[in-house]
Amino acid sequence: MFGDGLWAFILASFAIEATPGPNMAYLIVLAATEGRRAGYAAVAGVALGLLIVGLLSALGLAALISASPVLFQALRWAGVVYLLWLAYDAWRPERPEENAFRSKNARYFRRGLIVNLLNPKAAVFYIAMLPQFVSREAAILTQTITLSLVYVAVATVVHASLVTLADMAHGTLTDPVRRKIVRRAMACTLVAIAAWFAFETA
Repeated sequence: MFGDGLWAFILASFAIEATPGPNMAYLIVLAATEGRRAGYAAVAGVALGLLIVGLLSALGLAALISASPVLFQALRWAGVVYLLWLAYDAWRPERPEENAFRSKNARYFRRGLIVNLLNPKAAVFYIAMLPQFVSREAAILTQTITLSLVYVAVATVVHASLVTLADMAHGTLTDPVRRKIVRRAMACTLVAIAAWFAFETA
């Protein structure tokens, strides 16, 4: 159905995900601070968010958002505000209950999911780039869903690899003072991501 076009799409997807961006920065700092389990939980949330956006794009909803300046801007600024809230949460003192394994991982999964659902640039990718690899001679919906799954798989491999590498620094952050410094560095990183999010998706 795709032929050589599938490999071209995989390479393009890898190039996009290997380029520094908000997901990459967030996952690296998170894994270095909280460890690979928290990082993998966020990766799963990111993957689900990208998948949902891809499926909505296949159904035409993303095109509607892209075509409506009001909806696009509302989604964009909701994403910026959410990232700033995450920055505030990382800056404030760590609460004792945040060490609970299950609740912490669920929280990072949820954050990865929400950030990507509120990212209009993800929808623009599915609208602007993915259709270039879709053949008009076959079922368009089936191809779109298949390519969306491929993109999510590539993104997940890249993100999980980054988390695995960043986790190597986690062992050096058991000291409370170091953890505080890195958590605040994470907060500053999230503010920078929010600024990038605001200007790059404008």
